[in-house]
Amino acid sequence: MKTGPASADAQPEPGPRAGAADAAEASSAGPERVIKKYPNRRLYDTQTSSYITLVEVKQLVMAQQPFVVRDAKSGDDLTRSILLQIILEEEAGGTPLFSTQMLGQIIRFYGHAMQGWMGGYLEKNIQTLHEMQTRMTALGMAQNMAKSVEDSTQRYLQAQEQMQRQVQDQMQKQTEQMLGLFAAMRRNPGR
Repeated sequence: MKTGPASADAQPEPGPRAGAADAAEASSAGPERVIKKYPNRRLYDTQTSSYITLVEVKQLVMAQQPFVVRDAKSGDDLTRSILLQIILEEEAGGTPLFSTQMLGQIIRFYGHAMQGWMGGYLEKNIQTLHEMQTRMTALGMAQNMAKSVEDSTQRYLQAQEQMQRQVQDQMQKQTEQMLGLFAAMRRNPGR
């Protein structure tokens, strides 16, 4: 073990001795598990006082355990970045969830007026699919499966229609605002 002043890059030693301060930090943060990311890309779980891998972070996601990943130096929230890394590994490893066309369409939404709306739209759709999956699993997928699928599909389609109406309303409002701006500019050309 090194002696002397600790550097800013110092990493905790896994094991029972290293966890006192980290365990206090994890418990004071509430139910959210704190994972620290060090400059060498290692992830340190403050709850278990041990290093973990992306596979173990994925297991936390699958178990629906709340957690946050923080940069060990700055304290910045890196959770989204780690989740995107997991998605990237999943996409490269097996049957991709996203087609090239779909990824291109998502990229084109960045910087677009509809960018803020798109995130909510995708989140609502994925939540609806997750709820359908949960219901079907709870029913054992044998009992009344056709009726369950039909009901879930109907709810999904209704949610889709509602979201499409919201998009149309939003686009109509934006168009009206633009047309109003153009009309005001024509009335006052000197301004």
